[in-house]
Amino acid sequence: MTRQIRSEPLTATAFAPFGDLLDCSGEPDKIINQGLCGRYHDRARLDFADGRAGISLFKAELRSLPYMLDLLERHPLGSQAFVPMSHDPFLVIVVPDENGKPGTPRAFLTQAGQAINLHRNTWHGVLTPLSGTGLFAIIDRIGDGNNLEEHWLDTPYEVIDGS
Repeated sequence: MTRQIRSEPLTATAFAPFGDLLDCSGEPDKIINQGLCGRYHDRARLDFADGRAGISLFKAELRSLPYMLDLLERHPLGSQAFVPMSHDPFLVIVVPDENGKPGTPRAFLTQAGQAINLHRNTWHGVLTPLSGTGLFAIIDRIGDGNNLEEHWLDTPYEVIDGS
């Protein structure tokens, strides 16, 4: 038996309880480099219990919709940003916490040029590129301690295209 959730477009408002949307919407905060570059300043809140920020590269296998969601994870010691290194959309699954356990998931489809930063301790699905190279830069906490909690779902969810 599976349950179904529909994907929705990723917007800053809808994603705010889970993290930060990183994109170039609106006007740049500042024009730099002899007027040839717009700076969209301080778009994500990096939050680490200790340790330091690091940048790692992830090469994930492409997935497709419908997608079977059976594993969630969260990082209690630090935020985690996913920045695609291609101009391809990806699936973002986030879940509100309900007394230490995952609640009902929400699935977002990014648009080309969007990235995300998950708040510390946010339940989320695994990295799920749908097209392109599957190559991402990940900005997260580097340090000692267990910064990964996994939760296998007794009953999986099928994520379907909601567009």
